[in-house]
Amino acid sequence: MTHVSLKTKQAYFTKVKRANYAASMRLEGFSVTSESYPTASKAAILEKYRRRDS
Repeated sequence: MTHVSLKTKQAYFTKVKRANYAASMRLEGFSVTSESYPTASKAAILEKYRRRDS
């Protein structure tokens, strides 16, 4: 059995979650493109909420 790193598992989970979300949105009648996902980095998101709480 091969050992898979945690980062690989997290990347796979994120990919599958996004694909499932997009499929769900299409079933509900929304048009979904891959560009519609936010592309902010984790650091940018954390900074946004730190400024908001100050």
